[in-house]
Amino acid sequence: MCKVLAALILALTASAAAHAAATDFWSQTRRGTNSFNHTETVAHLVGAKEFGAGFVRVAIDKWHSESRDFLAGDMDHYDGLVAADAAKLRAILDGAAAHGVPILVTALGVPGDRWVQHNGDMQDTRIWHDKTWWAAAARYWGDIARTFKGHKAIAGYDVLNEPVPEWNAGLDDSNDSQVHRDAWCARIKGTARDLYGLYRAIVAAIRAQDPDVPIVLESGLWSKPMAVRCMEPIVDPHVIYSIHMYEPYAYTTFRENQGKWRYPGRAPYGGRMYDWDAAALANWFRPMLDWADAHGIKHDRLLLGEFGCDRRVEGCAAYLHDVIAAAESARMHWAFYAFREDGWDAMDYEIGSGPTPAGYWDAVVRSEAPNPPHIPNPMAQTLRDALSGPIP
Repeated sequence: MCKVLAALILALTASAAAHAAATDFWSQTRRGTNSFNHTETVAHLVGAKEFGAGFVRVAIDKWHSESRDFLAGDMDHYDGLVAADAAKLRAILDGAAAHGVPILVTALGVPGDRWVQHNGDMQDTRIWHDKTWWAAAARYWGDIARTFKGHKAIAGYDVLNEPVPEWNAGLDDSNDSQVHRDAWCARIKGTARDLYGLYRAIVAAIRAQDPDVPIVLESGLWSKPMAVRCMEPIVDPHVIYSIHMYEPYAYTTFRENQGKWRYPGRAPYGGRMYDWDAAALANWFRPMLDWADAHGIKHDRLLLGEFGCDRRVEGCAAYLHDVIAAAESARMHWAFYAFREDGWDAMDYEIGSGPTPAGYWDAVVRSEAPNPPHIPNPMAQTLRDALSGPIP
């Protein structure tokens, strides 16, 4: 009996220590990267750590499953986690813990909002029309929190990547001014498009299983700073609020850019031309920072969860440098996109600005890791320097 009691005390102590480590993790500025791989490996995560990343934001939705949707089984009819998929995720987390790689577990979709690339490239908007899906999404995250409670690798849960409750609802890049945003927020409050109503349900489900694991909540309109104006802060010391940064999209995305725009310089956004430089990028963060300051939210509760530019656009190294400088100045955590993604080379900065090597895409089609050569270049060096620099 004494041995059983001792084992129980030891288990509870270990769980408490894991919780303390996770919650304390975000008390100082953290710099990391994203991994949105089809096949995740512990070696890949260790590689990110060796590159300098202090944590890895890992999206799980691309991972192979015998079911329709990894871990969720079928997001059209959620009925509990898939045991084999949970075991696969646990194995990766166990390996990450063994090598000291903190993981921010991230969902690209939830029941009622399947990730667009797994939904026939169609935006899944059911969750923004029917609150029944809120309950399913909350159950999903509650099940995850219960299954992985206390895991040493978990630095937090990012519950929904780039939500878009604004989809086809009268608000987009062309009219998302402060006035329009505030009017839109008031109009949708309490409806199924109320993102932060959904978040309250998900947070409550997680907290019923785990009282203090960090929870990351992203702003609406693909995680843009202005969208945070719809938010009423959730009273929870372990909630972190997140935005993404790929603006101006016409510059950062090669298929849009096609050599027309460079950084710093002029580029379009929302149908108008603007000058983009370090000051403009820093100003882009302003709505998030003003909102946080107005609500007394410390900046160590703020995360720039994704940012980047296609490695082929002119001035990408300078863009990465200036976005990081803006985040560091604001004392926000940050994670660049992405580290050696296995199915997409556009933001694998270590390749440089040139073409991928012969055979790269053939390997992708064969579901093999292409493993392109990584060469010294200004983009990769900018990231390495920023990751290893002194914490402000």
